[in-house]
Amino acid sequence: MRTLAIVLCLILPAPAAAQQADRSRPPALGPAPPVTPPAIQRRALSNGLRVWIVEHHEVPVVQVDLIVRSGSAADPSGKFGLASLTAAMLDEGAGARDALQLADAIDHLGASLSAGISVDASSVRLHVPVARLNDALPIMADVALRPTFPQRELDRLRNERLTDLQQGRDDPGEIVRAAFPLVVFGPQHRYGTGGVGTTVTLKSFTADDLRAFHAAHFRPSNGVLIVVGDVTADAVLPLFEQAFGSWASAGAASTAAAVTAPPQLRARRVVIVDKPESAQSQVRIGWVGAPRSSPDFYILQVMNTILGGSFTSRLNQNLREQHGYAYGAGSGFDMRRVSGLFFAGAGVQTDKTAESLTEFFNELNGMLKPIPAEEVTKAKNYLALSYPRDFETTRDIAAQLATSFVYDLPEDFFNTYVQKIQAVTPEQVQAAAKTYVQPGKFVVVVVGDRKAIEAPVKALNLGPVTFMRVEEALR
Repeated sequence: MRTLAIVLCLILPAPAAAQQADRSRPPALGPAPPVTPPAIQRRALSNGLRVWIVEHHEVPVVQVDLIVRSGSAADPSGKFGLASLTAAMLDEGAGARDALQLADAIDHLGASLSAGISVDASSVRLHVPVARLNDALPIMADVALRPTFPQRELDRLRNERLTDLQQGRDDPGEIVRAAFPLVVFGPQHRYGTGGVGTTVTLKSFTADDLRAFHAAHFRPSNGVLIVVGDVTADAVLPLFEQAFGSWASAGAASTAAAVTAPPQLRARRVVIVDKPESAQSQVRIGWVGAPRSSPDFYILQVMNTILGGSFTSRLNQNLREQHGYAYGAGSGFDMRRVSGLFFAGAGVQTDKTAESLTEFFNELNGMLKPIPAEEVTKAKNYLALSYPRDFETTRDIAAQLATSFVYDLPEDFFNTYVQKIQAVTPEQVQAAAKTYVQPGKFVVVVVGDRKAIEAPVKALNLGPVTFMRVEEALR
């Protein structure tokens, strides 16, 4: 009988109360998973080039990033776009190979090689099976150190970029991405013009301009080799010495950004860029934000997550979920060596442009009111729980180290990130909002069908309304 009772207990359903989950609220979050930051082995080659190595033995591949601390912010005055075009030309001919031969050689190794640029850095990135690292490094070194800047490829890339600028005039998203920083920073400030430059500057560049930029900024003292993968430091360092050790320094590197701190905006105004028959209005609202070195960095991460930095943020919940004006809305700080943009924005229904602006300002003004502690806790948990994703792959880890190098982050940055996020208080978020979110001084840029949006936008009385032509935005 005892055996039968046990069997019945196993097959009979448990009491209903024990089965029913409480679906009236989400389950409680557990603690943030521990983040084990990568152990960085810092070495140097005989010419002083820094080498940061992270052993990551999960997959037999290796990521090698050469990072140079000069990006589009280092463009000389009157030559906006030079750094970007220089980076784009690096793999269009280098050493004894032309562009096709470089591509064939990399493909043959099962590797990938690319060159790129950001505001504050240039990069050459190699991803290769460990077994082919020795063969791939000389090719990477040619691209980074010995580009030939062939005239034919320069003409081709120049024409592609001129065509892109021309085609961008049909895309409201491209227009607002050019118009908004232009209004905030002005045409003379480097941040007021896109990284690729303008039609005028693009047409002016010669191969000698590119060679001069490369010679001034691609120097061992201005760079670092970041190596992440299934390697050991002692085994690979001789390979890097052989490939990059002869890279000679020619004087002091140009490490400082040529960009000066931009003046802050003082009064709210509205700029409308007419894009007839546009199905949506592209909206950007904001001003000059904060530099990457801001002591408020962690507080701003939490504050922006609440406002527009996550799917459940206030802006997205309002404009997308509650009103259906947009597919998505958000906000962000474009943190650079010198203060970049703070912005809120979305693509909204043309016939709801004014209503969308009203909701944007409702949420921006709402940040100046007391923020519930539960909302701050939710934002902190979001940031802390998602942080491990930044270290999943060799590319992810290398990208994190590149940011650390470019912005001189402290060595314990990765170890203490979650702790410092969790230490942010509602009072700090409130204080930061009062400093960084001042809707009465924000500029509002709207790209859309003027005949449909002008009158209702003016009726909001947000400030003086002026107009910009598409050709002025995408110069």
